[in-house]
Amino acid sequence: MNLPDYNFLPAPLWVITVLHLVTLMLHFAAMNFLVGGVIVILFGKFKNRWNDPTAQKFIKLFPIAMMATITLGIAPLLFLQLVYPRQAYAAAIVSGWFWLLIVVVAIIVYYFLYAASFSQDSSRRWIALYLSVALVGFVYISYVYSSTFSLAERPDLVKLIYTHTQSGFTLNPDVGSYILRWLHMILGAITVGGFFVGLLGMNNPQAYNVGKQFFLNGMIVTMLVGLGYLFTLDEILLSFMRSPAVWFLMVSIAMSLGALRFFFTRRFAVSGIMLLVSLLGMVTIRHYVRLLHLEGVYDPAAYAIKPQWSVFALFLNCFVIAIVAVWYMLRLNHHSIDAAHDRLES
Repeated sequence: MNLPDYNFLPAPLWVITVLHLVTLMLHFAAMNFLVGGVIVILFGKFKNRWNDPTAQKFIKLFPIAMMATITLGIAPLLFLQLVYPRQAYAAAIVSGWFWLLIVVVAIIVYYFLYAASFSQDSSRRWIALYLSVALVGFVYISYVYSSTFSLAERPDLVKLIYTHTQSGFTLNPDVGSYILRWLHMILGAITVGGFFVGLLGMNNPQAYNVGKQFFLNGMIVTMLVGLGYLFTLDEILLSFMRSPAVWFLMVSIAMSLGALRFFFTRRFAVSGIMLLVSLLGMVTIRHYVRLLHLEGVYDPAAYAIKPQWSVFALFLNCFVIAIVAVWYMLRLNHHSIDAAHDRLES
């Protein structure tokens, strides 16, 4: 009996790569709205924070943003495992228990976001606690992801760890290789969170100023941390500077600065588009860093191609439906929140 051969890609590598980058960008956009929004609402200098209309609007949107983050995160994870199955699965197995706990933590976070969203006037003093618990969960999930995916770029280290222990309780021990990468992601979320707070609070001077401060300061610190992360690339830094990734880096920086400028002039649509392009550039840079780390060890282009277009057509249809559903839920929730605030004010 011959076992089926799974050592092939069901579409050309460039198609899978483009879909992976686009879906990952959308996932990060939703994640940044969620995580950055929680941080800005918790630590922004709001007066009468829990009665501020923009803060309340954000809090009501958090459960939907959590749903969107999870939904939009499935596709890029599947594309990653499609092209890098051995690396991704091996790293996840080494950190197995931490990886499996993500599901439990995500459920708990979901619960506390809903608790914050459903809080009434008499229970709003608990919102800070609910959002703080959710933030701790986000820190855990994001750190485990950074540890696992950075470990997947080090097959030699995975092999060494697995040789010594198969407990599943091991995170990437080379913390210095990914701690700034993780911090860059968190700071980027704060930056984007500031943008969305300013966007939703464009007619609320207090919320707009809070968002503007987080957007500006977050972007400055994010760029500094990103520069520091470049110098942790060590042996691949020279290859990085010679690769197309450096051009994506320059474009991303230019788009980020442009987004900041247009935000300050209240041209939010242009600012948002530039910010999204910058985010796409950043995920593309991550892709090149992965390729450079695995160069000489693993080449995804060596895979045979056996197109299965019907499967990809089904995926695209489902993905478009999911995007439309998320967008509809956000608009529906947004309008219901505005209507509730109008009723309260009248």
